[in-house]
Amino acid sequence: MKKRQLKRSNAPIFWGLFGAGGMLAALFGPMLVFISGLAVPFGALPEKALDYAAVHALAQSVIGKGAIWVVISLFLWHAAHRIYHSLHDVGIHGGPLAKALTYGLAALGTLAAAGLLLGIGF
Repeated sequence: MKKRQLKRSNAPIFWGLFGAGGMLAALFGPMLVFISGLAVPFGALPEKALDYAAVHALAQSVIGKGAIWVVISLFLWHAAHRIYHSLHDVGIHGGPLAKALTYGLAALGTLAAAGLLLGIGF
């Protein structure tokens, strides 16, 4: 009797990135919007909290680079997965092209974020 081989799928990778990005977006997204969109502009936090020197110092540290990169990349992967499946919900079945565009843009954004953060220096 011949053994039946299961077809390998890359779907768990994308679902994992989607889940991680969704959790991060739910936990940190509202806080980031509140701090950068409300608290600092309306004076609830000191203006120096988000001035160029402070953010630049964060982006130059190894931990800061990692945190910024994780937030950007997981938000991008979450958005790509949501957009890809939303296209199906509205009746647009792009197949491999839609998958390549959505996930490709997330991959390019992840690489661009890494490149730009490394370009800032340490």
